[in-house]
Amino acid sequence: MREVVVAGVGMCKFGRYPDKEYQDLGCEAVLHALAHADIKWKQIQAIFCANAYAGMGVGHNIAALIGNKGIPIVNVENACSGGGSALRLCYQSIAAGLYDVCLAIGVEKIPGGLLDDTSWLEYERDMGFNVQPANYALDVQRHMLEYGSTLEQVAMVTVKNRKNGVLNPYAGFQKEVTLEEVLTSRMISTPLRMLMCCANGDGAAAAVLCSADRLSSKAKKVTVAASVLTSEAYGNIRGGGSVKIHNPDRTERAAAQAYEAAGYGPEDMDVVEVYDTMASGEIINGEKLGLCKKGDYGPLLEQGTFDLGGNLPVNPSGGLMSRRHPLSATGLAQIAEIVWQLRGEAGSRQVDGAKIGMAHCLGTPGNASITILKR
Repeated sequence: MREVVVAGVGMCKFGRYPDKEYQDLGCEAVLHALAHADIKWKQIQAIFCANAYAGMGVGHNIAALIGNKGIPIVNVENACSGGGSALRLCYQSIAAGLYDVCLAIGVEKIPGGLLDDTSWLEYERDMGFNVQPANYALDVQRHMLEYGSTLEQVAMVTVKNRKNGVLNPYAGFQKEVTLEEVLTSRMISTPLRMLMCCANGDGAAAAVLCSADRLSSKAKKVTVAASVLTSEAYGNIRGGGSVKIHNPDRTERAAAQAYEAAGYGPEDMDVVEVYDTMASGEIINGEKLGLCKKGDYGPLLEQGTFDLGGNLPVNPSGGLMSRRHPLSATGLAQIAEIVWQLRGEAGSRQVDGAKIGMAHCLGTPGNASITILKR
């Protein structure tokens, strides 16, 4: 397997764009990524484009606006893990020697309100199983019962991430919130309140990957140490099972595979982007990633461990709580943040001395994407 590097990344500012089509957002992200990589459009040999809402031929339509080339274009639908899935396909294609330069795109325009999650069976949707805030509310209630986490700790995730988002020019929300504002915001699904739930949005992100010999400059080389994708398995809450069988869930399995592939563990990470579609998700997922023991994330959060300037900054981009959540663009936005951090290009939110970073994303109905990058 060949060494694969991320040559460049690009994004558009996440938000709401009623006057723009997804093609416009996708083109903006792609052109930024090409410029960042110092690679020409004509050098791209294959494209993998993630999208969930726009229908057929999304990658083809974006490429057509830049210039049709006759190259393979594969459209990927893997819900919120789509962007990480597209990057993984680029990684595998280059590592196997099929191509030397590939482009991953994640793009989305999403209507307001709850996600139209059609991944559940129809009778399950009729019963409300596909209401995301309700599912997360049950998860955090269980975590509170088993590990003693508190609602104040959940609110602290929002406060931390919204503070970080002020420093991110691509974030949809760039205003700090107080603990009181979070705890008194409108109830969505007990105990989760509005400011504990990320907002949907429109956006696009892209990454150019290539073999190491195709880099124009080795000065800021960022190597893909691991790119892992898992799905849910029998023996846990999401995968079903029984009270007697307790297998690791998708995030725990993905983390184990990623650490083994990379040769690094959670203790080696300098910066991490954790999927926080609900603020409670950062706590639960952070523990499943092995960033700390189960039940310890909240107390460590209170101590400032995961702040910018802490021992392990988590979501320096502001996470989904600040950035918004255009499903298929989210994973690549996380990866873009890690690339900028490792290249020392994150501006006022830069994590000093960052050399190894990880991006984690979940997708319905049960997949997890983890990417580990290193300088």
